[in-house]
Amino acid sequence: MMMADQIPAVSQRVMNLANWVTQNARRLPDHPAIIYGDTTWIWAQFDARVSALAAGLAERGVGPGDKVLVHSKNSSEMFESLFATFRLGAIWVPTNFRITPSEVLYMASVTQSRVFLCQSDFPEHAAAVCEAAPQTDLIWLEGTKPVVQDHRPFASDLIFKHLGESVPNAAVGRDTPCWFLFTSGTTGKPKAAVLTHGQLAFVINNHLADLLPGTTHKDGSLVVAPLSHGAGIHQLNIVARGATTVVLSSDRFDIDLAFQLIERHRLTNIFTVPTVLKMMVEHPSVDKWNHQSLRHVVYAGAPMYEADKKRALEKLGPVLVQYYGLGEVTGNITVLPPSEHEGTASASRASTCGYERTGMQVSIQDDEGNELPSGVTGEVCVVGPAVFVGYYNNPEANAKAFRNGWFRTGDMGHMDNEGFVYLTGRSSDMYISGGSNIYPREIEEKILMHEDITEAAVLGLPDAQWGEIGVAVCVRKDGAILSEGDLLEWMATRIARYKMPKHIYFWDALPKSGYGKVTKLLVRDELERRGVAVALRPAAVAQGKH
Repeated sequence: MMMADQIPAVSQRVMNLANWVTQNARRLPDHPAIIYGDTTWIWAQFDARVSALAAGLAERGVGPGDKVLVHSKNSSEMFESLFATFRLGAIWVPTNFRITPSEVLYMASVTQSRVFLCQSDFPEHAAAVCEAAPQTDLIWLEGTKPVVQDHRPFASDLIFKHLGESVPNAAVGRDTPCWFLFTSGTTGKPKAAVLTHGQLAFVINNHLADLLPGTTHKDGSLVVAPLSHGAGIHQLNIVARGATTVVLSSDRFDIDLAFQLIERHRLTNIFTVPTVLKMMVEHPSVDKWNHQSLRHVVYAGAPMYEADKKRALEKLGPVLVQYYGLGEVTGNITVLPPSEHEGTASASRASTCGYERTGMQVSIQDDEGNELPSGVTGEVCVVGPAVFVGYYNNPEANAKAFRNGWFRTGDMGHMDNEGFVYLTGRSSDMYISGGSNIYPREIEEKILMHEDITEAAVLGLPDAQWGEIGVAVCVRKDGAILSEGDLLEWMATRIARYKMPKHIYFWDALPKSGYGKVTKLLVRDELERRGVAVALRPAAVAQGKH
C-alpha cells in the first residue's frame, strides 16, 4: 500500500475562471451573452470586450495579485470588469453600492487596491478614496449621472482603445485569490473573505448540481440583486454554461419590467432574497406577464415565512430552491430543492433550510467543538472544498473562524435524524434585513458618537416584510432633549440607508447583567416585556423555533 509520503506531488494549477468566457466565444460565438437595456452582446463580442478591458488595466500596471476595487450598481461594464480582472490573475474587490464613502475608503485601505473602478453615479465615493490615497488609479464606469470631465478615463475608453487585442487567461493555481468578498463578524468591521479560482470552480459545479440541475446554454437568468455578492456568484453559473444573463437596467427595482423581461426572453432562473420574492409575487405584474419559462427561482439570505412560500408556489409553480450559506462558504452549506417545498415533505419540516450540499459536511457543535446529537442546538460548522481559504491579512479573525479544521458559521441550529438543518438563532448579534447582513456593533458605535447619547443597543426583531428590522434602544445624557426623528436625521448622513434602524426607543437605562454588561438577551427580554418584540414577531417565526 502506498503511504501518504510516497504519493507523488501533483500540479496545483487550475483553470482560470475567465476561461469560461473564452470557451463560450469559441463554441457559441453568436449566442447572446449579456443583455443590458436595449443592447445585446454575443459571446464573441463579450470576450473581445473583456480582453480589451484587461489590456487597458494591464497597460495601467494591473497584474497577478493586484486588487481592483469596484463600486457600481449592476451594469454590463461591472460584469465585464469581473472577468477582465480574473483574466489578468488579479483580484476583483466589489462593494455593496449602498455603502457610504467612508466604508468604501475603509475597504480600499484594507486591500490596498491599485485601481478603483467607480460608477459615475458615485462621485462622492471616488472623491473620498482619491483624496485619502492620491496614488489610486480611478477609472469611471458609465452610470446614469454624468461626471465632471477630468483626466481620468472611462472603462469604455479603455475598451475602445484596446478592442481587437487578445489577452490570454493568466496561469493560476487552486489557491490563487480572484475575489475578495467583504463580510463581517461580531465586531462589525468588514473583513475580506478570500475566494480562489479552485474554490469557486467547485462552488459553481456544486451550484449547477444542487441548485440549477439541467442548465444549458439555452437557459437565461435575470439579475435583480447586486452582482457584488450572491447574484454575482449565481451569474458565474450562467456563464459556465454559456447561457444568457439579462441585467435589470432600471435604477430602482421595477417589478413590472422584471416580469416583462422574463416573458420577452423566456428566462428560466432568478437569484433573489425572500423579501424581494415576496414583493414580486404580491405585485399585479405576476398575473400580467407569462413567466411559465421559469424553472428555478433560487432564494437565500433567510428562510421564507410559510405564508409567503405558499403564495410564491401558487403564483410561480414548483420552482422554489432555497440555499443556506455564508460568503465564506460561498452559499454552499445546505439546499432545499423544489421537491421539499411542497406537500407533506414541506409541512413536516417547516422552517428547515435543507440538507447538506454535495461534497459538503455539516456538524452541529458545542462550545468545545464536540459534535452534538440530532435535535440538540449548537453552532453550525462546515467543512468541504467550498470553504474559503481565510480572511485577507487578518490572522486574528482566521483563528476565531476555524476550529479543528471546521469553519464556524456563528449560526446556531440543530439537525434532525434525516440530516435536515434548522437555524434557530445566531451566536453573534448579526441580523438579516431584506437579505443584507446588519451588524449591530457598527451601528451602535456610530450612534454613540452623538453628543446626547450615552448608551445604545441595536438588535434585529422579526418583521413580516423585511425578515428582520433593526431597532435601537438608546439612553440620553442627563438634560438632553433628543427625539427619534432628530436622531434618525443625524444618523442618515453617517449610516447607509439599508442599515438604519427602523425604530428608536429611549429608556432611562439599559438592562445589565450581574457583571455590569449590557447583553442583547436582556434588552430583547425587556422589549418583549414592554410589548415591542411581541408586536413585531410573526406567528410563523414563533412557531418555527425548535
